[in-house]
Amino acid sequence: MLSNLEARLADIAARVLDLERSIAELPAEQATVQERLNSYRYPVLTLPNEIISEIFIHFLPIYPLCPPLIGILSPICLTHICHKWRAIALATPALWKAIQLSSACTTSTLRNNGDNLVEIFETWLNRSGCCPVSIEINDHRPAFWMPDIISAIVPHRARLEHLKLDIYDSVLPLFGGPMPLLQRLDLEFGTQVPFTLLHAPQLRTVVLNVDAVESATLPWVQLTSLTLHSVEPRLCYPILQQTTNLIHCVLGLWPDNEPADYPGTITLPCLESLVLYCIPDDFGVTDPKLTTFILPTLLKLEILEILLGSNPIESLASFTSTSGCKLQKMHITGRWSGSSPSEDSYLAAFPLIPSVSFEDYKTY
Repeated sequence: MLSNLEARLADIAARVLDLERSIAELPAEQATVQERLNSYRYPVLTLPNEIISEIFIHFLPIYPLCPPLIGILSPICLTHICHKWRAIALATPALWKAIQLSSACTTSTLRNNGDNLVEIFETWLNRSGCCPVSIEINDHRPAFWMPDIISAIVPHRARLEHLKLDIYDSVLPLFGGPMPLLQRLDLEFGTQVPFTLLHAPQLRTVVLNVDAVESATLPWVQLTSLTLHSVEPRLCYPILQQTTNLIHCVLGLWPDNEPADYPGTITLPCLESLVLYCIPDDFGVTDPKLTTFILPTLLKLEILEILLGSNPIESLASFTSTSGCKLQKMHITGRWSGSSPSEDSYLAAFPLIPSVSFEDYKTY
């Protein structure tokens, strides 16, 4: 018994000695591995700054689409990875040239901290350097900080290339100056405040809601694309008579709330695509009739069937004959089962149109 215990103790002592020897060797091995690790350079860190900058730009939505102002999809997150990435991001103006301010951002994240919001907005504008900029503001609530945001944009208005404002207050009069690079203007207001923009030589695309239509005076003749949402026909006619260079047009109509005199015809000699619908699509909007338009170059037509009157096929035939257009695509929407002409009737009446499609009336 005693001899067994002595043997066991000797065995333990030998094992302790072996372990102590191994432990004594580990710091040297650890130092060797650490030295090799320190000498290793990660491939991404060896890339030239110009390549990393280009990768950063591809991280963003394709311009003029805007990334969120903050969050993991914002270029701000690139400044939080390491010192080198932060320096590269801050030295890349193209990362900051598309700025979006949404109600979700202002409510959930910034908690209506207007001062902080304006500061972030100004920081982005300053970081964008001399780049043309795209700005999108979607916040249809009255906001005390909105005039400050617009005032922050004003010094940079000469760089505005794309501007979208979906806001309650029409604060555009604060701009009060030319926008020489502006190509697209998208305005949706909750109130009517007169706004005039005549010096925008590059402006080609405009999207407006009814309050913006009644507020804005624009260089209509130079436009090639026009979209009007929830607009009474009486407001459309004076504009359409000036937009003789339009190529694309979308009219979302609302019934007139007061009598109006309509012109006999509207000629748009360059128009290639036209979309006509009304909001909601079961309202009895009777104007503008399709035959009001003379569109000799029209290729694509999408129209709510109710806008074709009591005899849709006859109305379409009269329009195509008068305009002399050669439609390539026609899409009839809002068809009522049992009261609309059959699809075969349309196809038989217009055999030379390569693509004719239909969409039934939808209830929500």
